[in-house]
Amino acid sequence: MAWRSSGTSNEGLINNLANNGLIRSERVKEAMLAVDRADYCPRSAYGDSPQGIGHDATISAPHMHASACESLLAFLGRDARVLDIGSGSGYLTHVLANLVAPDGVVIGVDHIQGLVDMAVKNMGKSKGGQALLESGRVQFVKADGRLGYQEGGPYDAIHVGAAAVSMHQPLADQLKCPGRIFIPIGGPFMQYIWVIDKKEDGTVEKKKMYGVSYVPLTDAPNS
Repeated sequence: MAWRSSGTSNEGLINNLANNGLIRSERVKEAMLAVDRADYCPRSAYGDSPQGIGHDATISAPHMHASACESLLAFLGRDARVLDIGSGSGYLTHVLANLVAPDGVVIGVDHIQGLVDMAVKNMGKSKGGQALLESGRVQFVKADGRLGYQEGGPYDAIHVGAAAVSMHQPLADQLKCPGRIFIPIGGPFMQYIWVIDKKEDGTVEKKKMYGVSYVPLTDAPNS
C-alpha cells in the first residue's frame, strides 16, 4: 500500500501511512507528524517515494522510515542511545530523536561532509530541531558508517540507511545487550532488510525480512 500513501501535506502523508497499515503505533505516528519532511526533502516532500538530495544520496521513501521506526521501537526507550548510519538529510535522525525523548541521544553518521552540513542546516529550520542540536541530543558526525561510531556507543538501536554488502562486525560490537540493528544488505541488484538482534547473553540472531532497493554504503566520492 506504500504507493497509495502519498499526501499533499505532512499530516496527509503520515495519516495515509497509518491508514494503510504502514505505521502501526501511535508513538511512531506522533514522532513523524512532528517532523515536516519538507524541511529535509527538496522536492516531492510528501510523496511516498525516495528523492535525491545531492551527493549521489537519497532520502528514503517515508514508508521505509516508518518500517525502520516500527522495527526498532521496542529498543527506543526514553533514554536510549541510537546510531543512524547514512543519516543523509537528517530526517530520520530527527524522528528517532523524538522517539527517544526526553533524554535519549541520536548520532547521525555520514561519510560526506556536505551531507553532515546539510543535516545540521535542515534540522535548524524548526524550533524543535534546533533545540535538539543545542541540547546535544542530536549530533551529526563525518565518519565511515561501516565502522559504526564507537565514541558514542554502546547503542540500544542502530539504523543503517544504505545497503551494506555484508553485516559489518563493528556494528554488532557496538550494540548493547539487548539491542537491535535495522540494515539493508545485498549487492546492486538484490537487497533485503535484515533485523539483527543481540540478546542479553550476547548471542546474535539474524532475520531476513523483505526485498528493498537502497543506495550502497560506500566510500565517500573523490570529488
